[in-house]
Amino acid sequence: MKRYLGKKKVLKIYIDTTDKYNGEALWEEILKEVKIEKLAGATVHKAVAGIGAFTQIRSFNVWSLAQELPLIIELIDDEDKIMNFIDHIDAMLDNALITLTDTQVIKYKHEKFNKDEKI
Repeated sequence: MKRYLGKKKVLKIYIDTTDKYNGEALWEEILKEVKIEKLAGATVHKAVAGIGAFTQIRSFNVWSLAQELPLIIELIDDEDKIMNFIDHIDAMLDNALITLTDTQVIKYKHEKFNKDEKI
């Protein structure tokens, strides 16, 4: 679809697997808000290891029942929608790092659409 092509912004929200909002997994609650706000979509990346703001190494441990691992939630959409979304979820975030970068979407293909749209 042509509306997904062109100059966009990439929003990345860095949190942990143990972060909660209203007793639920924060990443799941953020994804629910993505759907409500009708953003183009989001992907959650689970990291194997990382070092956070307090320089503690967090990594997978087979012996641990509760794994505190880094998560990155990545969204791509128009700048105005991204900025409104950041304001919308701000109260949900206690410990998070948020980054915003420019990107150029050059192709979007989906089986639902018959034609391959060009820039």
